[in-house]
Amino acid sequence: MITVTFIEADGTRRAIQAKLGDPLMIPARNAGVRGIVAECGGSAMCATCHCYVEEAAAGSLPDALPDELDTIEFNANEPQDNSRLTCQIKATPALDGAVFRVATGR
Repeated sequence: MITVTFIEADGTRRAIQAKLGDPLMIPARNAGVRGIVAECGGSAMCATCHCYVEEAAAGSLPDALPDELDTIEFNANEPQDNSRLTCQIKATPALDGAVFRVATGR
C-alpha cells in the first residue's frame, strides 16, 4: 500500500491508502474524497476525477497519454500544466507521499 494525499476544495487534506497498481481514483472515491466523482468509471472520458499534482517525486508519474490530455483539454475544470486524471495514474511505490489538489466545479 502507498499513501497519497488529496486536498479538497475547502482545504481538507485526506491521506488515503492505495493498493499497488490500482488507479488513484478508486481509493479516493471509496474514501469519499469530495470532488472525485468518477462518472465514467476510469475510461478517461469525463474528467470528474481531475486533480492538480501538487507534490510528487521527479519521475514518479508516467506521461499522460493522448486520450487523457484530450479529456483534460476539452472536459476538465480549469486545466493547468499540472492537471491529471486520477483514473489514469496507477499507484506505484514512487508515488508514496504524493499530493493532489482536487479540481472543483464539475
